[in-house]
Formats: sequence, C-alpha cells, structure tokens
Amino acid sequence: MNPPSHPIVLCVDDFALHPLIDQAVLQLASKGRISATSCMSTAPRWRTAAHDLKPLRPHLAVGLHFNLTESHGGLYHALTLKQAIAQAYLGRWRAAQWQAVWREQLDAFEAAMGTAPDFIDGHQHVHQLPGVRQALLAEITARYAAHERPWLRSTVPAGRLWSSSKALIIATLGGYSATRLWRTAHLATNHGFAGVYGFDAPTPAAYRVHMQSWLRQVQPGSLLMCHPAAGVVQGDAIGTQRPKECAYLLSDEFVEDLQRFGRHIHQGARLPVNS
Repeated sequence: MNPPSHPIVLCVDDFALHPLIDQAVLQLASKGRISATSCMSTAPRWRTAAHDLKPLRPHLAVGLHFNLTESHGGLYHALTLKQAIAQAYLGRWRAAQWQAVWREQLDAFEAAMGTAPDFIDGHQHVHQLPGVRQALLAEITARYAAHERPWLRSTVPAGRLWSSSKALIIATLGGYSATRLWRTAHLATNHGFAGVYGFDAPTPAAYRVHMQSWLRQVQPGSLLMCHPAAGVVQGDAIGTQRPKECAYLLSDEFVEDLQRFGRHIHQGARLPVNS
C-alpha cells in the first residue's frame, strides 16, 4: 500500500534563458509534472517567451528568477558569483542600489506577464545574500499589498539534506538568515528545500537516484528545484545535464517514485496550505 500523498512544489528554474529550457517547461507543465517555473526577466527573449506561460496559469506558478550573474551572452551587465557574494558581504552596494535592481527586474516581469510574480527566487540563490534580501523585503512590501505579495524561496534544507555539503553552503550563504528575516516580516516561504547536487548525474537513471533521496526527505509543502531542457543547451555550464533531468521527469519512473514516497505535484499559484 502506498503511503498518504503530500504536496510538494517542483520548480523549473531559468525560464527564458534558452528555447530548449522553455520547451521543457511547457511540456512538463502540460503533463502536470511540475508546479512552477521561475523566469529570467533580464533575458532578451523574455517578453516573447512570457506569452507561452499565460495560458498555463493559475495551475502553473510563475515567478521571478532574480539575476545578478547571467550576462545572456554579454547583453546584460552581470557579475560573477564571487563578485556578487563579495559585493553583498562587504557592503559595497547601498540599499538603494540593490532595490533599484529589484525594481528593474520586477518591472520587466510585470510588463510581460501583466501581474506580479507568484513567487521570487534567485539565479544561483543571489536573492538571499545580505543587502539583497533586505532590499527584496523593502521593495515588495512597498510595491504590493499584503494579499498580493509573492512567496519567497527559502534554501533551508529539508529533512536531513543539510548533511550535503553543497546544500549546507547554500543555506549558510544567506539561506538561514534570509528565511528568518522574511518570516519575521510575515512573508510566505516554503518549508524545506531540495534539488541540490553537483549537476554530475551521467544518465537519467543516475538523476533518479538523487530524486529518490530528495523525495524521501522532503516534507509536505517543501520546494524542490530542477533544471531540465529538451536538449543540450550549448554554452551553458549545466547544459549537458539538463536533458537528463528532463528525460527522467517525463518518465513513468518519476510517477512511480512520487507514488512510492507519498508525494504529489502541487498545482497552483500559492504554496500548499500546510507549508
């Protein structure tokens, strides 16, 4: 007998970064295999790509993937991740500068989608860095009424996933502090985070092993990130890994694993009520 089923949020990151990523999002969403996608409003193709998402709402949550480190082939003035971390921890940018970047990317999201994002996260988790997280809080509390405010991605690991060194580093580099800040301000966040690995699974079956570990650990309402694409994304640091994730997420094995571990894919703009 399968255990009782609990909802999890499965989010595809990097929408609008590349057509093959967008193709995977649309295919997975049409089959009910994902809950959400987070979008790069800095991408040159964002306004065009956004039109394909509108018919999928509200079953598919659509969020802002805040970007400081992706240059889109040199078309966007980006920092390296090391530079972004240094700017944040050394306090080299004033609060007004961080807030201006938030405002620019939220404006671009709203111009294309016609609404506020359902949620907010960050490319390479930069949304949680010191200074950045405070500016996010300031911008969305000034910009949106309480009932309109997006929920925010917490990177505090689910279950015992803190034992993963990479997951612990991500959580330590702002995840714990950002989550405390946002929850104190009565902003909604997911409870538990998964999907962190070295992007080194050689086959869909190897990625499945990671997913089984995450499904075993996540709690009801946890957020699990993924990075699928319909093919190899040339020039992307994880471009060869993306189609392996996609193949598994489209497979019968993924459905079997959800049933085995008593999970189902949450559908809707808001977090599950028990998160």
